[in-house]
Amino acid sequence: SGLAAALVCAAPWPVRAGSILDKSPQRSLSLYNTHTGEALNRIVYWQQGNYLPESLNEINYLLRDHRTDETARIDAGALDILFALRKQYPVGKPFEIISAYRSPATNNLLRRTGSGVAKTSFHMLGQAIDLRLPGVPLKKLRTSALQMKRGGVGYYPASDFIHIDTGPVRSW
Repeated sequence: SGLAAALVCAAPWPVRAGSILDKSPQRSLSLYNTHTGEALNRIVYWQQGNYLPESLNEINYLLRDHRTDETARIDAGALDILFALRKQYPVGKPFEIISAYRSPATNNLLRRTGSGVAKTSFHMLGQAIDLRLPGVPLKKLRTSALQMKRGGVGYYPASDFIHIDTGPVRSW
């Protein structure tokens, strides 16, 4: 389908020879949405050189805006960042997802009621995920994400999560 072609053709970021991604015949993730209680266990989203549209759709649904129930395409590059983190920390627990896709309405609400929410957040583009990984100190997870140099990395120890995105390389 056209969606499948678009998902496959949109190379999320170049894979360097010898990287964790190059060496894996398939990529899978275990994800737990802290707001809905929904989970996906070891969902294979990439196999034999292709992203799997059905799996990506399941992930998109799990990572939807829990306030509005709206879904969006989650950038496969963000999923690949999580996969690479998981390979470094095989703790056997799912990533706990605090926030992924955020509708413009939700983003505006959070901007009005809180602080630290960007007006043009990568969450609204499906390019950002706020997460933690039980059993892995937040600081270690942040350091590993920073070392990848694959996008933005935010550190929120008081709220117990890190932010990753596929935008420009930067940190806060």
